[in-house]
Amino acid sequence: MSQQVGVVTWINGPVIRAKGSKHVSMLELVEVGNEHLVGEVIGLEGETITIQVYEETSGMQPGSPIYGTGLPLSVELGPGLLRSIFDGIQRPLPVIEMRSGSFIGRGVHLTPLYRKDHWSFTPTLHAGIDVHGGEILGTVPETPSLEHRVMVPPDISGKLTWIAPARKYTIDEPIARVHNEHGDHEITMLQRWAVRRLRPYHRRLGQNIPLITGQRVLDTFFPLAKGGAAAIPGGFGAGKTVTQQSIAKYADADMVVYIGCGERGNEMTEVLQEFPQLIDPRSGNPLMERTVLIANTSNMPVAAREASIYTGITIAEYYRDMGYHVALMADSTSRWAEALREVSGRLEEMPAEEGYPAYLAARLAEFYERAGYVETLSGSQGSVSIIGAVSPPGGDFSEPVTQHTKRFIRCFWALDKALASARHFPSINWLDSYSEYLADVAGWWQQQVGVDWYQMRNHAMELLSEESRLAQIVKLVGPDALPDEQRLVLETARLLREGFLQQSALDDVDAYSDIHKQIKMLSLILHFHNRAQRIIKRGAPIAVIHSMAVVDNLIRMKSQVKNEELEKLDTIAQAIDDQMNQLETEYK
Repeated sequence: MSQQVGVVTWINGPVIRAKGSKHVSMLELVEVGNEHLVGEVIGLEGETITIQVYEETSGMQPGSPIYGTGLPLSVELGPGLLRSIFDGIQRPLPVIEMRSGSFIGRGVHLTPLYRKDHWSFTPTLHAGIDVHGGEILGTVPETPSLEHRVMVPPDISGKLTWIAPARKYTIDEPIARVHNEHGDHEITMLQRWAVRRLRPYHRRLGQNIPLITGQRVLDTFFPLAKGGAAAIPGGFGAGKTVTQQSIAKYADADMVVYIGCGERGNEMTEVLQEFPQLIDPRSGNPLMERTVLIANTSNMPVAAREASIYTGITIAEYYRDMGYHVALMADSTSRWAEALREVSGRLEEMPAEEGYPAYLAARLAEFYERAGYVETLSGSQGSVSIIGAVSPPGGDFSEPVTQHTKRFIRCFWALDKALASARHFPSINWLDSYSEYLADVAGWWQQQVGVDWYQMRNHAMELLSEESRLAQIVKLVGPDALPDEQRLVLETARLLREGFLQQSALDDVDAYSDIHKQIKMLSLILHFHNRAQRIIKRGAPIAVIHSMAVVDNLIRMKSQVKNEELEKLDTIAQAIDDQMNQLETEYK
């Protein structure tokens, strides 16, 4: 039972102050007013308590009671998370809709996980052994796509005196009992964890395995390692959401957490409608069977937007601790930063650049540092990869959120509005983007594809960079003024742009490219370039190269060759050699 700990004295939007008990703790979860609105203590000074409220405070008056819970803001963890849609403080949105309609009513108190569902628990340990935090007690088939591994809570260890037999249980029924010097501890499938507290692990591991997304521009040119952090900055309409959805669908992650943080309601509605319809290409089952959605749109209370990021990352860490690789999409961290700015302004704190609070960089670092590839407490390996969208006003990458984000991530996928306007998707600018994981994942690529991916990737990037330089000259004097060797660079760069970097998310064949298709496509374009260079040096005009029949095949191969039909690419390679050999006989 919560007890009254204070009385409201001052109200400013989602921020209120109260006079109350000194027994209230920092970051404690409190209930505000007669409607018991959810809030969190964010400041204590003498008898003055400062609280940010995660619900609408209109109509509240000074004198309203404050009730303490003695607990921090926490999430519920256990079977039933997958396939769920929550708001920023983990209230189940479909259940709220049944209770209060399309708009969330104030003071709605619902348990995030349904208590009456029965789950088939199968123990993996036996009584009488010593267990420690994070050890896996048993398994539950949460969905056909993912097995839930029930763990000992991280802060409990001792002798396992009893474990439940294999049968169905609700999440709050005891399934094990552990004894230590503090007494007996009953363990259920339901755990709670404070969202602002990192879940522990044994140690961090190196990030040398790429997160394969099936997007050629990302995997081949700017790879993200599992356990790494990436940012997708771009202006309105540049394609951030579609890119993140493609990654969520095709990435070789075991589980996906998608956080819609402060985005427009209609855009988030599309996500909520489309995700349940998407089919997982790996299993053929609905993608939602390994997905958790957190929706906090721009018309929801601003303080809950700030909490949604922590709710999502805590759920991701929970599945990481089971030994899974998790991909977390945050769309977008700019809206989250704007929530920080609004709450900071209402707290009358001294603003820093562009009105953001001085601790913006620290909060961004705190979030992105929770990514990692780790050895879990149970001895298995798991990872959380964070992909955060950034929405700089006017596409200005020099604004504070983008600049601070670049300090804490090692992979930067810069979206270009000009590319998007030209219908080039994903509209990732290959000159402004970078990845610092290239050397880390080079060994993995060598092992998987058997060729020097690193050298091929750098060669392609040199051609694209050279094209950018030559494009400035072409604007001044036209392409005819260039020597044929440089015009060949423009031709090869066109093949790279249109035949490799451009990828349609709506084409059944082109939407996903596995690594073997990617590397073979790239090698064909570079092989074409190398053979053409030799012909040009023999005096052949560039027009002859441009009009070769195989050029059209190189551009269309992305949508005409399926991942399992790579022998068709060998046919294109043979066509390149045959046509080049013919030209070599003509230009000796």
